[in-house]
Amino acid sequence: MKYSVDRIEDNIVVLENVSNGEIIEKNKIELPDDIHEGSILNFVDDKFVVDVEAEVDRRESLRERLERLKNLKK
Repeated sequence: MKYSVDRIEDNIVVLENVSNGEIIEKNKIELPDDIHEGSILNFVDDKFVVDVEAEVDRRESLRERLERLKNLKK
């Protein structure tokens, strides 16, 4: 499963399942050290692993969507 880091509040990380929008919370200590809001994590073999390539792709997709919306307003 693939999750996006929605937000980090103190030691709690709020994750959103990219496929179905389900929200879960995890203690920050259970996750990789290098996460930040917007990080994409794969849950593999009972652990979370950062997926940098998926994060880059998702940010680019969101950027393109925003540009299309801006152009619709013109």
